[in-house]
Amino acid sequence: MIRRKITNKLLAALSDSPVVLLHGARQTGKSTLIKSLVGEEYPAEYLTFDDPGILSAAQNNPIEFLSAYEGSIALDEVQRVPGIFPTIKSLVDKKRKPGKYILTGSSNVLLIPKISESLAGRMEILNLFPFSQNEITGSDSNFIDDVFGKNYKLPKVPEKQNELIKRVITGGYPEMLSRKNKERQDAWFKSYVTTILQRDVRDIANIEKLSELPKLLKLFASRAGTLLNFAEFSRSSAIPQTTLKRYTALLEAIFMIYLLPAWSGNLSKRLIKTPKLYLSDTGLLSHLTGFDSETRKTDALLWGRVLENFVLMELVKQASWGDFNLSLFHFRTSGGQEVDFVIERSDGSLVGIEVKSTSQVDAGMFNHMKVFAEETGKKFLRGVVFYTGEKAIPFAKNMYALPVDVLW
Repeated sequence: MIRRKITNKLLAALSDSPVVLLHGARQTGKSTLIKSLVGEEYPAEYLTFDDPGILSAAQNNPIEFLSAYEGSIALDEVQRVPGIFPTIKSLVDKKRKPGKYILTGSSNVLLIPKISESLAGRMEILNLFPFSQNEITGSDSNFIDDVFGKNYKLPKVPEKQNELIKRVITGGYPEMLSRKNKERQDAWFKSYVTTILQRDVRDIANIEKLSELPKLLKLFASRAGTLLNFAEFSRSSAIPQTTLKRYTALLEAIFMIYLLPAWSGNLSKRLIKTPKLYLSDTGLLSHLTGFDSETRKTDALLWGRVLENFVLMELVKQASWGDFNLSLFHFRTSGGQEVDFVIERSDGSLVGIEVKSTSQVDAGMFNHMKVFAEETGKKFLRGVVFYTGEKAIPFAKNMYALPVDVLW
């Protein structure tokens, strides 16, 4: 079994936090991870709310249900019983014990105000994403930790490139690793999307027209890597903007999409700038757009968007378990100059990332990065242009062209 990179962070959280929430999309391996820890590494009772009997008992009398267990408890798919959170708060306030509750959820319960308020200061939250490429390969590398290091050196590039296009199309869902061809992958994703949109959405919201969600998700897939323009999306989908915003929040809550906020030196401006839209997995993105190895040759625009999405999610995954406290953004000036991704460390230092779906790189590809460096001054640490070539090349002071492969 592949050991998840976030395991050490999870165990550290359980050592001093009374409640730990591990959340992420369905089928990313949350239950598998928790079950692997229950026992020697984390002595606890494992209970899942996918079991009708356990679900009914918790809904009927959450206080009696939780009080019956003296030791630690692992509660799986906790979003199905939102009423249990005030009870957990009450019990934690009476007796604060590190690692008492580990919760997993397939929707972001923090978006439900009463829940986020009830466990504020009592709960540590970790995200579990689909497998990263270095989890799949068994690599110990972490590009983000390296690029923020004091003495950054050009990474060694494997003599033979890995099958990049295959990795992009497959994505990181554990189930995909055993599916041998695109047809079998598409069959799984079709069933997966149906289950998610019909079941998980109902767990957290009352939606009248579930039939519109698959259409909207497909529209979002076709716009991956673009600004989240509700007016344009509303015209394209014939869904009113107010409804569209609600549906978008739901898709984000069940971890189907990822919204990347805009970076600004002025913190208040970040709240009014438009985020960029991505899907949480490029296997899912490829399924929804019909992208495959042949499409790569005929649709350069789509390939560029899919690759950009792939790189972002690899960075997001590495940031979730890395050594630094990081935030990710995109950068865009009023004149339209943009840098795909900005990684900001808690001390304010910045690394800019561009993604180019080409095997050749030139100095012109760093023009927007130079604008970003000038805009941010001493905060700018390094700039990286990822491309599909094979050489790591220094282009200017603290600016490098790197093969996508160095991410793993």
